[in-house]
Amino acid sequence: MADFGVGSWPWRRARIDPQRVAMVQGDRSRTYRELADRIDALASGLAADGVKRGDRVAYLGVNDILEFEVLFATWRLGAIFVPLNYRLAAPELAFLLEDCAAVALFFDVEMAATANELRDNATQVGAWHSVAEGAIDQLIDRGKGFALPEVEVALADDAVILYTSGTTGRPKGAVLTHANLTFNTMNQLAHADVLGTDTALCMAPLFHATGLGQVSLPTLFKGGRVVVAPRFDPGAVLAAVRDYRIASFSAVPTMLQMLCDHPDFEGADLSSLRYIIYGGSSVAERVAVAWQRRGVVLLQGYGMTEASPGVTLAVADGAVERPVSIGMPHFFTDIALASLPGAEASDYGELLARGLNVFRGYWNRPAETARALAGGWFHSGDVVRIDSDGWAYVVDRIKDLIISGGENIYPAEVEAQLNALPGIIESALIAAADQRWGEVGLAYVVQSTDADWTAEGIRAALAGKLAAFKIPKYVRFVEQLPKTATGKIRKEHLRSAHTNEGETT
Repeated sequence: MADFGVGSWPWRRARIDPQRVAMVQGDRSRTYRELADRIDALASGLAADGVKRGDRVAYLGVNDILEFEVLFATWRLGAIFVPLNYRLAAPELAFLLEDCAAVALFFDVEMAATANELRDNATQVGAWHSVAEGAIDQLIDRGKGFALPEVEVALADDAVILYTSGTTGRPKGAVLTHANLTFNTMNQLAHADVLGTDTALCMAPLFHATGLGQVSLPTLFKGGRVVVAPRFDPGAVLAAVRDYRIASFSAVPTMLQMLCDHPDFEGADLSSLRYIIYGGSSVAERVAVAWQRRGVVLLQGYGMTEASPGVTLAVADGAVERPVSIGMPHFFTDIALASLPGAEASDYGELLARGLNVFRGYWNRPAETARALAGGWFHSGDVVRIDSDGWAYVVDRIKDLIISGGENIYPAEVEAQLNALPGIIESALIAAADQRWGEVGLAYVVQSTDADWTAEGIRAALAGKLAAFKIPKYVRFVEQLPKTATGKIRKEHLRSAHTNEGETT
């Protein structure tokens, strides 16, 4: 009888050609063999620094091959990777580091000044690692002389903490397990034609679930090649599609608009680009037409950090005819519609999701986790309609979330900073339409009679306390805010008033 011990299973052997290029960034590249060797050595170096199972390792910087290496090395030890939004201000970052109790922080050269500022406030971080030229290689060289611990990492183990702004004014960390990321990858492979010969472009930041889940991990799983873009630049993206024969990438509507408005768009070689996955909101009709005219299929999806992130996605067969649909549920994801108070229609309601890709909860937030996963379903807070053919559409948001250029802005967080300014009695933030970013913040502010704030002064006062994209683009001073009998601000009245007033100036 054949020996079927664990070590003898055929699929335990590498099926991907180790000499195939896995990742490219500028003049740097890694084959699958090089990537594996560096990950093991880096994991050993982290272990020598005292990193162990369950510890949190944070990363602050733009997309980089080195970030992927830190991520995989962290997982190799059974530790948890925490990518930080480099657009946040130092006080915001300090809170995140304290909240997750990170034991180590990696930062790139662009964030060196911020990292130095953080040293005084994030005292629990035991190791600070620059990923400047050669610095991470020193840690890898150190790891080569240190035995790599034997660690069994299970699907149920925590893999990553992604921070999402909290509706109560404080960010909360969504904990994604290895199972969540694995089954999100399976969902992508079942929904889109990801090939082992594909080259995908990773330009969405890795501190968003999209950067990892939508193209990078599925492509690497199939043995394809990932081109890493440090940040989004329309001209560079169009050049990368041509030079690397990019097959797919993920984006938000603002990116798609900026790409098709770029002067190089009409003459760009897009022949290799089979599809683009996007979400956050629907693209403008003229943008969709521009891409369709170039023969590129746009697949709109609905996702959220808590779902790793995919919940629904359009399929190529039908996407062109339904340009504003978010598609159908992923293969391993169930969705349901919860009835809304006073609603008569049964084909729409609050979107609920469950599945092996849905997170286990928020880091150290048991009460918020219980509310979010009440009844075994994740409650999205978004109203969705599902047509008889199974295609879904976002109707409205229950929450007051503002999506600006793909970045989430929760009004409560901004309002807390506004209300902390001297002389500000209260404030309310709503979304204002913006041609470039889709939505931006419009703040209604009530100030005391002895205060003399101006819109410019308020924006300057918030600089350094909030990320630039969270600072309201528009500020209007009012004598009072509309409220209910219980004292709750009526934001729907503010939205209506803003709509009736016409274009914001």
